[in-house]
Amino acid sequence: MKHVIAVLALTATSAFAEDLSQYGTTNPDEMTWQRFIERAENGETGMVLCSMGYAMTKSGDHTAARTLFLNCAEDGYTGAMTWMSQLDNNGLGADYDPDAAAEWDRRAAELGDPVGKFNHGINLMRGHGVEKNEALGRQFVAEAAAEGLPIARRLEAANYDLDEVTPDADNWKYTPVF
Repeated sequence: MKHVIAVLALTATSAFAEDLSQYGTTNPDEMTWQRFIERAENGETGMVLCSMGYAMTKSGDHTAARTLFLNCAEDGYTGAMTWMSQLDNNGLGADYDPDAAAEWDRRAAELGDPVGKFNHGINLMRGHGVEKNEALGRQFVAEAAAEGLPIARRLEAANYDLDEVTPDADNWKYTPVF
């Protein structure tokens, strides 16, 4: 008897099932990484979408993170600009490109981002990706410190000794080649 009731219930359910195809996708794939990438590839940006780039790069998917961050950076999100700098400065998801990294930092700094100011200041002090200008670089770091950025305060307290904030392993990047 149980089997007969189950068969009747299934038959009745399918007989009354509505064709939902007229409504398009009724249960879209919303929260997967692939969906976030598709949205970014379609030019969409937004706070949640841009923040997913962080999770993607931390998981090692730098190419996907780059897709998200690039759109967001171009749309004016300064946090995405500093992440683009990080990716370019370390060759993550694309070739190592100190000039592009420095340009992202400059753009973020000009829009008032303290991390952008700090990074741009360091780039100027080193002449990394930009023409060297130690005085201007210190000015940008001082602004970031005045805005409360802890690492900028640390560098300022160390009398702008860049070894204070740079791992020894990265020194090869900052040595002039000419």
